[in-house]
Amino acid sequence: MRCLIDTNILIHTIDKRDLLKQELAIRLLSVLNPDDTALPAQVLAEYANVSLKKFRMPADQVYQHLQAYQASFVIVSLTPAVVLEAVRGVRDHQLSYFDAQIWAAAKLNQIPIILSEDFNTGATVEGVHFVNPFEPGFDIESV
Repeated sequence: MRCLIDTNILIHTIDKRDLLKQELAIRLLSVLNPDDTALPAQVLAEYANVSLKKFRMPADQVYQHLQAYQASFVIVSLTPAVVLEAVRGVRDHQLSYFDAQIWAAAKLNQIPIILSEDFNTGATVEGVHFVNPFEPGFDIESV
């Protein structure tokens, strides 16, 4: 695995409030190599929750999106080890719990890059590098 996708990337694909981010998110997902890209199970759950509640998307449509993501990318399970490592990430690196859980999923599965706009882009925590694909100058082909 080369990179892990955070929830905000998936949400931007359906969020019409920022058309530039929507276009970038859709393009990013289309160019990522499915064999090198992972989604934590947590991301699927967060995507479902936001899609249903905030965007009021019909449940069948959310279900179809989740099936497509599951078929397109490797899914990283939420395990007790991920939960423990996440708490260590909160303690040692002052990450918020759910951000730490994303970080822990990447770290424990030896995935070196997290694509997200929620972390301090350019930072590296214990070998996991954070990249914001929405920042100016991001080269989508470099991932």
